[in-house]
Amino acid sequence: MSDELSKNASKLLTNIRDKGPLVWNFSNFVSMDIAANALLSIGASPAMAHAKEEANDFSQICKAINGALTINIGTFDPYWQECALEAAKHANENNIPWVLDPVGAGASGFRNKNVEQLIKFKPTILRGNGSEIMAVAGLSGGGKGVDSTSTSYDALDAAISIAKKNKITVAVTGAIDYVTDGHVTYAIEGGHEMMTKVTATGCALTCLIGAAVAVGENKLLSTASIIGIYDLAGEMASKVSKGPGSLRMNLLDKLYNISSDEIINNVKIKNV
Repeated sequence: MSDELSKNASKLLTNIRDKGPLVWNFSNFVSMDIAANALLSIGASPAMAHAKEEANDFSQICKAINGALTINIGTFDPYWQECALEAAKHANENNIPWVLDPVGAGASGFRNKNVEQLIKFKPTILRGNGSEIMAVAGLSGGGKGVDSTSTSYDALDAAISIAKKNKITVAVTGAIDYVTDGHVTYAIEGGHEMMTKVTATGCALTCLIGAAVAVGENKLLSTASIIGIYDLAGEMASKVSKGPGSLRMNLLDKLYNISSDEIINNVKIKNV
């Protein structure tokens, strides 16, 4: 573990809490609640606004106050896709950092088309599990609906390829998380297997990445840092939880209460 990297994670959290960035989310029906509450717990301000007619207004707000956009395709229909494309277009035009979560990529032609169209607007960060990232790269990574059947390490080469081709940062999450811009790669350890038993914990992380890139100048390092913080909060929450129900509650509490010293001493980020 690098002391400098964990100290940077601590500074990032302080920055989020001090600035309370607005994160405008195209989240899915399953994840809206936990995603909004995770953002509130860590000190950010969530806006769950999906209407196409609001895209210009929210993009102008984000531009004015240095907010961010996140787009999660998990429960899209054709209208939502139109709305998301409008939002991504405005984010791209206004230099608003935005995060794309390609939930279930590879599971259907509709999802694949969603991702292909959205990625043209150059997301700042692409975050997915191993199977999703491999599907985005055009590989046969398998997948079981929205669940991954490929490890994060399996998808690392695909993540690096996507990052280089599109000139973006890619985060692939799993037992070990990786964040890469195609040239520099960070590995993050932590979390707990029980987190996979609470729906939309990955979707919530996508929204937290939105908060991180809203306030952090180095988008690659900010993404690695917020993943490290989230992993640590999940790990700590698991120790006081009897099962997935209490873990959900304790995860939000840990995001709210986690201290700088805990982050500096326990976040595990390394350059690989």
